Amino acid sequence: MPHPRTRLRALVVALTALAITTSGATAVHAAPSKSELKKKIDAASEKLEDVTESYNKMRLDLKKTKADTVKLEASLKPTQAALANATAKVKTIAATSYIQGRVGPLNVLASGDEDTLLQRMAYLEQIAQANQQDIDAFTETTETYAERKAALKVTQDKQTAQVQELADRKKKIEGDLDKLYDLREQAYGSPTEDTGGYTGKIPDIPGSAGKAVTFAFNQIGKPYGYGDAGPNSYDCSGLTSAAWAAAGKSLPHNAAAQYSATARISRADLQPGDLVFYRSNGHVAIYVGGGKIIDAPSAGRDVLHRTIDIMSPNGYGRIK
Repeated sequence: MPHPRTRLRALVVALTALAITTSGATAVHAAPSKSELKKKIDAASEKLEDVTESYNKMRLDLKKTKADTVKLEASLKPTQAALANATAKVKTIAATSYIQGRVGPLNVLASGDEDTLLQRMAYLEQIAQANQQDIDAFTETTETYAERKAALKVTQDKQTAQVQELADRKKKIEGDLDKLYDLREQAYGSPTEDTGGYTGKIPDIPGSAGKAVTFAFNQIGKPYGYGDAGPNSYDCSGLTSAAWAAAGKSLPHNAAAQYSATARISRADLQPGDLVFYRSNGHVAIYVGGGKIIDAPSAGRDVLHRTIDIMSPNGYGRIK
């Protein structure tokens, strides 16, 4: 028969093991369900798309700033030449005045013939006016040059700041993408989907809208790529801008900018080729008829052909 002390020790060990097991059980959290993961994925996708569209807008702003910089730099060259010319004229006026002294009407009265007095005064007035024009031109050209030079400096500083912000946003997007792909891996076993291309019949639509719609159908199954406008991957506004570029129309690569660039129409007036906007212009798709759209949904997903009611649209646009 075991010694009482031995039995006591065994009881303590058993109770300790039970306590550890119980503690461990309460510490383990249940894995999130597929529906919970889907909610997280949807929320992360929307947030990421908002950042992506702000990134696209920043790229448009930077493009404009660069164009403004080029324009200002080009305008400085003739202004600089005009300033050099005006400066030379003013220097000549100053040098002549210094050497000859000021000649005014009193000098003419003291030394001129009365018959030629009016003629001389008129001549002197012309000289004075010509000089004043040169002086005025110098002043105006100097101010213009200084203003453009200052504007160029401001624009260049703005461009530098935009480039840095663009890099910061890109870094954030890439960090968010990693998290989103991890969530998709948990939910679906793969960070990305592969839906394959479109094998159905493409509707026969006349005109430029038909070209845009046909292009969109031919992109179905291609992956989402932030900031991309093809040919291998797209984000939402990249797809719509590329579709209409195929039809010879230019659209900015940003959903909100596309909203501003299109004419407002009602849902009842929708025709294939029109744009459909969602989430306060945070997402855009192209309408292809039959109550369907084609869009680049979000990171990890392919370009899809699906119902217009993926969520409530907030507006509709027709290409001008």
